[in-house]
Amino acid sequence: MPPTQTISPNHRRYIVRHGAMRFLGDYEAADEYSIYHRGEAVIVRSPRGLEAGEVLCASSPGAVAALPEPTTGEIVRRMTEFDRQRLARIQSDKGRQFDIAVKHITSLRLPMQLVDVEQLFGGERIVFYFLADHRIDFRELVKRLAGELPTRIELRQIGVRHEAKLLADYGDCGKPVCCNTHMQTMPPVSMRMAKMQKTTLDPARISGRCGRLKCCLRFEQDVYEEFQAELPPVSSRVVTVKGEGKVIAHEILSKRLVVEFEDGRCLPVSLAEVLTRHP
Repeated sequence: MPPTQTISPNHRRYIVRHGAMRFLGDYEAADEYSIYHRGEAVIVRSPRGLEAGEVLCASSPGAVAALPEPTTGEIVRRMTEFDRQRLARIQSDKGRQFDIAVKHITSLRLPMQLVDVEQLFGGERIVFYFLADHRIDFRELVKRLAGELPTRIELRQIGVRHEAKLLADYGDCGKPVCCNTHMQTMPPVSMRMAKMQKTTLDPARISGRCGRLKCCLRFEQDVYEEFQAELPPVSSRVVTVKGEGKVIAHEILSKRLVVEFEDGRCLPVSLAEVLTRHP
């Protein structure tokens, strides 16, 4: 049973998650007397067609503003048992569709790797997601697929992070991977962030399911940069309650410095203990 959430009867718009890529959008209830709750499975009419979706919360200007590229449409109905059975049949047919596509990709010797298949609930289209190093001329492939699968065929080239969004389940932290739960954009992540946060630089330990640097390195980066801006730079000289010396390292989150004093001592010093600072 879906968890309950009190939503005003005046609400007719909701934030809904839908599609294999977990799109988020602002959807209006087709029935003005229906009230939806968080976690309810619904059928929505999106710009792509009829899709299965999940209600996240009531819509508001603030919620919509937080979405990078929100889709729009209407909530057609709550998912019925018949809808669930149809959705199960669609899911069970993915293997056959995947095999058909792989057969033609191999026959045409196209330099691409098929990742996943998504058939919309309403049958309006089948989307094939693939990886490739370069742009692919797949017009012949589309023609062959359309000959065996009587619906609109769409091929979409994705990156390795989007592959994880489609296929990955759990991360090293034991929780579902961020890219297929709450994340809507793939933020840039750099080794500089790992160094600033003083995490291990072992690629095997700071790489996510996609093989790239973990997105969670980006989540706290703004705080690290804000705190670091308050600290005297490394190599600058400071006068502290413990004496004068040179900053040789930062402990950013605790807002502390490691200072080498003139007598050779290296001690941690809190920012509050710094009296003056020099370049």
